[in-house]
Amino acid sequence: MNRIPPAWRTLAIALAVLVSLAAPVAAQAVKSDQQTLEELERRWHMAFLTGDIKFLETILDDDFIATYDDGVRANKAKELELAAAFNQQIDASALDEFTVRVYGNTAVVLFTLRLRGPMQGKPVELAFRYTDVWVMRDGRWRCVTSHSTRLNPKPEK
Repeated sequence: MNRIPPAWRTLAIALAVLVSLAAPVAAQAVKSDQQTLEELERRWHMAFLTGDIKFLETILDDDFIATYDDGVRANKAKELELAAAFNQQIDASALDEFTVRVYGNTAVVLFTLRLRGPMQGKPVELAFRYTDVWVMRDGRWRCVTSHSTRLNPKPEK
C-alpha cells in the first residue's frame, strides 16, 4: 500500500490553507475607474446635501471651476460655501444615466440628477444634466470642472 510521505502531506495541507485564505481576497473585486468615479459622484451629491465639507475638499481640485445651470461660474471655495449653506428640503433625489469615459489619467463623467421637493409651498421635480471632468493626481481622482444644465420640465398632459 502506497503511503504519502509526511512532508508531502504537510505541503498539501499548507497549500489547501493558503488557497482557502486567498479565496475571499480574490472574491473582492477591484473597482474599475468607472465604478470608482460613479461612486465619487454619488458621494459628492450626498456630501453636498449633508454639508460634508471635509469630503468635498478631498475630491475637488484646487483649480476646480463649476459652471452652474444659470451660467454663473464658481471656484472650489464657492462650491464649498454653497454646500455649507445648503438648507433646502429634498424629499427624493437620484443620480442616473451615467456615462463614464476614461482617457488615461483624465475622465469625463456624464449623468442626470433628479430632485423632488417643495418650492414656494408646491411640490417640484427638477432634473439636471452634469458633465464633470476628473483627473488622477497623486493616486486619487479629483474633479477639475463641473458643468450643469437644467432640463425643461415635461409638459403636463
